[in-house]
Amino acid sequence: MKQEKENSGLPSGPSDFQPYISPDAEIAEFSWKAIFFGALFGVIFGASTVYLALKAGLTVSASIPIAVLSISVLRMFGRATILENNIVQTIGSAGESVAAGVAFTIPALLFLSENSKGEEYFNYVQIMMLAATGGILGVLFMVPLRRSLIVAEHGKLPYPEGTACADVLIAGEKGGRMAGLVFGGVGLALVYKICNSIMAFWKESVSFATPATAKLPNATVASEVSPEYLGVGYILGPKVAGIMVSGGILAWVVLIPLLTVLRLDPVMMTSHLTTLGYDQETINGWLESNSPDMYYRGYVRLIGAGAVTMAGIITLIRTFPTIVGSLRGSVSSLRKGPGTAGTSRTERELPMSIVVLGSLALVGILAVLPILPGDLTGKVTMAILMLVFGFLFVTVASRIVGIIGSSSSPISAMTIATLLGTCVIFLAMGMGGDANQPIALSVGAIVCIAAANAGATSQDLKTGYLVGATPIRQQIGLVIGVLVSTCVIGLTLKLIDSSFATETEPHGIGTDKFPAPQATLMATIIKGVMSQSLDWSFLLIGAGLSLVVFLCGVSPLAWAVGVYLPIATTFPIFIGGFLRGLVDKIRGKDEGELSSGMLFATGLVAGGTLMGVFSALLKAIPMAGELDPATGQPADSDVLTRLQAIGEAFQENMGKSIQSFLGQLGIVTNEGTSLNLWTILFYVMMGFILIGVALKRPRKAE
Repeated sequence: MKQEKENSGLPSGPSDFQPYISPDAEIAEFSWKAIFFGALFGVIFGASTVYLALKAGLTVSASIPIAVLSISVLRMFGRATILENNIVQTIGSAGESVAAGVAFTIPALLFLSENSKGEEYFNYVQIMMLAATGGILGVLFMVPLRRSLIVAEHGKLPYPEGTACADVLIAGEKGGRMAGLVFGGVGLALVYKICNSIMAFWKESVSFATPATAKLPNATVASEVSPEYLGVGYILGPKVAGIMVSGGILAWVVLIPLLTVLRLDPVMMTSHLTTLGYDQETINGWLESNSPDMYYRGYVRLIGAGAVTMAGIITLIRTFPTIVGSLRGSVSSLRKGPGTAGTSRTERELPMSIVVLGSLALVGILAVLPILPGDLTGKVTMAILMLVFGFLFVTVASRIVGIIGSSSSPISAMTIATLLGTCVIFLAMGMGGDANQPIALSVGAIVCIAAANAGATSQDLKTGYLVGATPIRQQIGLVIGVLVSTCVIGLTLKLIDSSFATETEPHGIGTDKFPAPQATLMATIIKGVMSQSLDWSFLLIGAGLSLVVFLCGVSPLAWAVGVYLPIATTFPIFIGGFLRGLVDKIRGKDEGELSSGMLFATGLVAGGTLMGVFSALLKAIPMAGELDPATGQPADSDVLTRLQAIGEAFQENMGKSIQSFLGQLGIVTNEGTSLNLWTILFYVMMGFILIGVALKRPRKAE
């Protein structure tokens, strides 16, 4: 990044700063093609972010890949200006940030207490209203902070993604093949996922587990062989990926075998699992097989939830000085009254009257809408808390991302603090119990979405400041990005939840395929505080483990998420991180955000998640299945299941062939092991392609 900043020729301080495009220049910026493609990329990356957040509990910043794609795509429709490309990435990034806030919180409605009727509020209109309100508040609250954070502290707050994105846009004026790398990753991921997830020519995951009677019983190592996880791990790097998988190893190779060895009382376990909401038939099946899933769902996930909560609290305490400083800065900026005082094109922004009236109107509308949970008192309280906590954490998030970047922003910690504060206030007002749980969650969801979008808005405004964009056009573009993306984000959530539901699992969200770790955690916190009936034992054990990890000098949040998630999720992320470390070792230096490997990995994430959303769509399309021998009629099925049946027959034959071949070599295996080897072969090939692209010497034009 240092070399890239030098090449851009941008000064480091605000006093002598001149943007790439002069404030006096009037060139195309807020054009229809920029708005259209920005909205299109917002929809695409919004849907893919929902998919990734529900599966892995994390997201990847979309600003840089959108900027790269914009440069390439807009050239097909005539020469585009740098400011048009900036509008595209500004509008598009809003979709990704809002999707992250939505996926981290709103699915928690499904996991609240049964008497809270949270499931009834998990509908499309409710999701869209909360997402749009939170996203627009994030933009409006950032308006009075722009001059103090972006302009006055230029050179002090680096805003890493925003600066890198400006470098991409400036480099795009000179040409290069950056977009080709992203498209290459997308293409490989699409082909891989079609063969793997849709046609099922090889397995979606591989696993190795010890029997329940072994010396180390029920120890499990598993891995999803997906391009999106490989790409995420590569982007995160070896350190963070290693920390995450260490939490998974503790859960699946230490804690679950330990619980198995202790031979817990079946009656006690049945009672405990029933309290958590599992039906008797499922519990009996687990007890009969002594399944590791029983220990994971009943105990280890609670330990992981406690660890994540404590990690969030630790992160919040560590950032407290920044919170205080940010609040002081925001008060100072409001006293200066930035508004539209500047006459230069690069100083025009939304007036404060729109900011104040717009914010009050948004929360006022929410307070009177009958579709939202709660009575009038609860809704008014909700509106006040949304404004107070919203502005507080928008200020915090906007400043924090300027220091550590959007990808490292502790949004979950801020949301946890909001939920704890809201629940305590509700209890003090005598509004405890199950009925008000959805209200508390709505406050947390609005604040989480607003803080997430404010962080992305800050990065976008930094990019605009560097390239010479018009702030008011960016701010309007961000609102457009929020409104367009929310329409698809709600549909994606509902599609995934309904498409992957089964007879035993009424919701696809919350299953092993889509564990939604943050949302489950938010629900656990709300239920624990509001109902005051949660068994805190395993949560406190997890909190203690998280504190121990922190005292050892390790990031507790990444580790705690690793404990909570299935190891099949964290292990492929670790593989991606390992490949990144290997490439860095061979190259002799760390890869930058604009390197070949990073851009190709971004394409793997985008392609893999988009094909995952497409597979959910195929799952939702009904299709006649095979004949039911009992009725003589075709069984109910869907397009995805029918397509996978074709590949599964091929997969079975391939497993038998490999088993036979290995048998001729004197190697005795079973069919499951043979299929694992067949699956790993394709995953290894994808890894080699990623390494090859990362090590390829870039052209001088880049």
